[in-house]
Amino acid sequence: MDTDAYEKPFEEPKNRDANRQPETPLLVATSNGIEEIVEEILKLFPQAIEHVSYTGQNILHVAVMNRRKKIFDFVKSKKIPMTRLARRIDEKGNTALHQIENVGIYRGLMPGPALQLQEELLWYKRVKDVLPSQFRMHLNKDGLNALDFFQSSHKDLLLQAQDWLKRTSQSCSVVAVLIATVAFAAAYTVPGGNQDSGLPILIGEPFFLVFTVMDVVSLASSLTSVVMFLSILTSPFQFHDFKRSLPRKLTLGFTFLFMSVATMMLAFAATIILTIRTDGSMSKILIYTVAFLPVSIFALLQFPLYLALAGTAQYSLDILKKTLPSRNFCCPPSRNTKISNKNQ
Repeated sequence: MDTDAYEKPFEEPKNRDANRQPETPLLVATSNGIEEIVEEILKLFPQAIEHVSYTGQNILHVAVMNRRKKIFDFVKSKKIPMTRLARRIDEKGNTALHQIENVGIYRGLMPGPALQLQEELLWYKRVKDVLPSQFRMHLNKDGLNALDFFQSSHKDLLLQAQDWLKRTSQSCSVVAVLIATVAFAAAYTVPGGNQDSGLPILIGEPFFLVFTVMDVVSLASSLTSVVMFLSILTSPFQFHDFKRSLPRKLTLGFTFLFMSVATMMLAFAATIILTIRTDGSMSKILIYTVAFLPVSIFALLQFPLYLALAGTAQYSLDILKKTLPSRNFCCPPSRNTKISNKNQ
């Protein structure tokens, strides 16, 4: 064992710049995402918002580089210093929009590379909206603007997202086609058989109506999900497709696939009840419980992904509401109102 290492005093690294200033507590707290400390520092020392690191990055740069959304929104709410912070360019010539290139600092919670890429694209739009227009095409010292810098640094993530989305869509398409096949075959083999006239024997039973409706809904839902997944597979898989189009199609595909599984199991339970003709309520409860067991397992396994997809869909709807012009439709004044105004 080498004991000399314990006896030697600590030495500063030789390549360290002697003029380099240490990071301020505000930037350290921003980098680690401790928003309480950031808010407290800016509350006691408002001028600290102008602090920059040894590479020329301010709090906006650090928040974007480390994907700290709460701190980004907090700084964005301070409109007067925000105009100065957005114009800051670091020593490498990078604006705040260039800082999104660092994929290795990804702090997202989205499952799968496709949703991770979507979150990165939303970050790009988020920062682009607060940046002055003349800085959006600014070239850094490598001669790249923010968009070129983003695409070159995220090309590996794009390939991973394409592969993940293709494999997911293909697997779900197979399941949806199988469900559609079973639902289509069940429509021609009704429980109880048919009369000589061709009508089903159990057509007057209430559970026969349940079977018919659930089978039709299952067939329609499975075919719709197949269409959604096929539209994903035929997509060009460009960067802009992962922003809204592909996640929205994946959300709809999963929704209709889950609906087709659930309604198919309901049709199966109705068939069992019609076949055994039981009048016991406990038997019906047991049959429906067993029928919903695979549906529950499927929902629990896919819940994190579906929750993430629902979150992205909600974000897209919020953006759409903001972009649409708001109009106030008021009822025209009544005749009595006009008369009263004239009298005044």
